[in-house]
Amino acid sequence: MARWEAARLSAIQAIPVPETLEWTPVRRHFGIQAFGVNAYTATEAGQEVVGRHTEDVRGHEELYVVIAGRASFELDGEKVDAPTGAVVFVRDPSVERYAIAAEPGTTILALGGEPGSAYSPGPWEWVFVAQAKLEREDFEGAIAEIEDGLAVHPGQAALLYWLARAEALAGRSDDALSHLAEAIGEREELRSRAAEDDAFVTIRDDPRFPAVS
Repeated sequence: MARWEAARLSAIQAIPVPETLEWTPVRRHFGIQAFGVNAYTATEAGQEVVGRHTEDVRGHEELYVVIAGRASFELDGEKVDAPTGAVVFVRDPSVERYAIAAEPGTTILALGGEPGSAYSPGPWEWVFVAQAKLEREDFEGAIAEIEDGLAVHPGQAALLYWLARAEALAGRSDDALSHLAEAIGEREELRSRAAEDDAFVTIRDDPRFPAVS
């Protein structure tokens, strides 16, 4: 492995997230293991460029750097205008953060990690890649991607759910039903989501499909 590497952000293949932004997997590209770092681009004004979330589960501090365009942040309901060059640091993991692009092409570089702890990539990285593969109907590729994620995060509910989706679309009904049951066992609210998810249309009439009371 090289002792150092350099690349233009535009040379790292971006992955579109359906109905929203483009994700540039910087951490994944370089194989960074010490911290999370990724770039997000909104192609149109009004699109989200940071999804609404907290870092309660992982305990991360996060730093957002606006490297193109202009973003409008919302931090626990407080508005923060962030033009190109702005740096927004969220120290408290419990702060709900969200940002939309105020200009087309707004790009944010996001860095994060838990103070004093070893870093591991979040499950969403594998989900984003699997989503892109499913959009191309590469069902087996999506399955392999999610299985890689589960090797790092065994039993993680979102990964199990997306594995079940990919398996259902690939015609692997038994595997899909098994993994869907595991996902719901870890996170009960996925039961109602599955009941309306078109990915499961081919297995919804199976008596093993999780019922909604």
